[in-house]
Amino acid sequence: MFLQSIIPFLIILVALIVVHELGHFIAAKLAGVRVLEAGLGYPPRLWGVKFRDTIYSINLLPLGGFVRLLGEEDPSHPESLAAQPAWVRLIVLAAGAVMNLLLPILLFAIAFMIPRDVPVGLVGISSVVPGSPAEEAGLRPGDIILAIDGHEVRNLQDVGREIRLRMGQTIDFRIKRPPEGQLGSVGTGGGEILTIPVEARYRTDGPTGIRIYMASLAYVEKESYPFWEAIPKGFMATVEVLVLARNEIISWIKGGGTPELAGPVGIAQATGEVVSQAGWQVLLDFAALLSINLAIINLLPLPMLDGGRMVFVLLEVVRGGKRIAPEKEALVHLIGLIAIISLAVIITYFDILRIFQGESLFR
Repeated sequence: MFLQSIIPFLIILVALIVVHELGHFIAAKLAGVRVLEAGLGYPPRLWGVKFRDTIYSINLLPLGGFVRLLGEEDPSHPESLAAQPAWVRLIVLAAGAVMNLLLPILLFAIAFMIPRDVPVGLVGISSVVPGSPAEEAGLRPGDIILAIDGHEVRNLQDVGREIRLRMGQTIDFRIKRPPEGQLGSVGTGGGEILTIPVEARYRTDGPTGIRIYMASLAYVEKESYPFWEAIPKGFMATVEVLVLARNEIISWIKGGGTPELAGPVGIAQATGEVVSQAGWQVLLDFAALLSINLAIINLLPLPMLDGGRMVFVLLEVVRGGKRIAPEKEALVHLIGLIAIISLAVIITYFDILRIFQGESLFR
């Protein structure tokens, strides 16, 4: 079980970090910034070769990679990062996150090309939370959900995704309401077809307040797509994940909920669970989600992260080109690094505690 968790996790982690650093490398080269070293793994260095002012190295610790640029905070050399115009520095700093947003398009596309089992049936409402938007709109237990905003739904996942993509909006539920006294009837005959608008709010107990179940399972469909259809679907899946992430953050803020945090240990545990329970195909989806999360985290305006460094560039623009002293910026990033490491240690402690208690990250 340990190897089943750690090996796929390390493969994914290394791949995501290498892709991230490749983004910085490509952007720096195109911008004329001297790349001092591009390394696979982390030092100490095992092997290296110099080609056109750049050392390409293989290092001892196989946990990702790095790109070392000339003069990240010192503008004295014309080929240094700090000597470039602000817009160039912003592009170089953002390029890693951009690569982490492009990678999921490919990962999702590959997953779409692999045949997978998709349950197809009728989704019913088992209960409605009192005082919820669903109750206010008139949805009832026993209603069968046929479509949401014109999109037909085949299973529980379809319903959950369509609702969460439209949080903060009024969405149309097309339902079939069985005749009075026949709430268990889910066949094609009888019942009334209704369209009921429901406001999907940012709430801790769900956007609409409905609880759903598979009222019937008609069949399991093998679903896959050719390459030319999988690529646009991969793009749309990436956009949907970004929308879902935005909606989740707004829910935490407005609804008062708390985000589920996981460190390296927790993510390794989740990776093992995905492999053992869902297989390698779903692992592609999981890797795409991690890549998107890595992009979002790196763009946060926090010291030591790419987003934090971009804030200093933007402050320079606002101050009319006047830079903040390099030693002051370095101190801020050092404090940020200490804070990030401290948070990682705390999260790792709770990850380990959860594992020893036999709990899953996907509870």
